[in-house]
Amino acid sequence: MTCLACQEKVNAVDYKDVKILRKFTTGQFKIIASKRTGFCPKHQRQITQAIKHARFMALMPFTRAQTRK
Repeated sequence: MTCLACQEKVNAVDYKDVKILRKFTTGQFKIIASKRTGFCPKHQRQITQAIKHARFMALMPFTRAQTRK
């Protein structure tokens, strides 16, 4: 199985694109493992760093409890 990002020749993952990053988190906002996403290690690291950066910049919540008000 080949990496989807490698097939589409994605060079960088943008942390500001929250709609795409939400696809790689569970309902409790945990990062999905590369076995389930199908990404190669390089792109999985980029996705993980982008999600962590988006959380730090308050674009994405850290936990599900932060979404409830």
